[in-house]
Amino acid sequence: SLFEHFCYSHGGMRHTSYTCICGSGMNSSVLHYGHAGAPNDQTIQAGDLCLFDMGGEYYCYASDITCTFPANGKFTPDQKAIYEAVLKSSRAVMSAIKPGAPWPDMHRLADRIHLEELTKIGILKGSVDDMLKVHLGAIFMPHGLGHLLGVDVHDVGGYPEGVERIDLPGLKSLRTARVLQERMVLTVEPGIYFIDHLLDKALAEPTQSCFINSEVLQRFRGFGGVRIEDDIAVTTNGIELLTCVPRTVEEIEAFMAGQKL
Repeated sequence: SLFEHFCYSHGGMRHTSYTCICGSGMNSSVLHYGHAGAPNDQTIQAGDLCLFDMGGEYYCYASDITCTFPANGKFTPDQKAIYEAVLKSSRAVMSAIKPGAPWPDMHRLADRIHLEELTKIGILKGSVDDMLKVHLGAIFMPHGLGHLLGVDVHDVGGYPEGVERIDLPGLKSLRTARVLQERMVLTVEPGIYFIDHLLDKALAEPTQSCFINSEVLQRFRGFGGVRIEDDIAVTTNGIELLTCVPRTVEEIEAFMAGQKL
């Protein structure tokens, strides 16, 4: 409600691009939380992460941005570690995007960085290359990296004739598998989530469970998830970032404390 009022008052928005996703605590790991099957009725608690996925239309064009932040304004060490892992993958992907880059490769890059960072945290152990071979990244990011953005929030054109879906975990959820071209507009939205049924599935699969430190993972049960979503336009040599919000841990904590950035 506050988001809609602010955009309407200051940005000229008449409609949201989609039903806002506003989850906290464990519900931040529900990818489309707030629909009829999962009503948005949980009270936000002081230690929760909030994941707000919201966008407004302007002149019939959609925006789609996700911010993840601590409800009380201060990240815990574990929340900071996971948030910074996702931010690292987001920035790496945006640095790699340029005309001629295949979008599935950008997804694979995000997966690799997530697995590297989860290994540093201690949740995972072993060879990241071997983890990639068994698609361990899809346990923590089961959705695709992003999508085309335009007159619809999930815009058309993701799979034109000649572009086939990749039938592999994670990659099969990509909303496009195209080679990027100048002037395409897309979202970049990596995320790390702790979803019980996916974690249980991985722990029951020997080819994946061998990489998981179950004692450390237990600490993250109930954590929820982190997603960072930005809107970008592909340019001649890279991207134009269309999003302007606090992104680092320091920026978010300063903003929530009312400090000038």
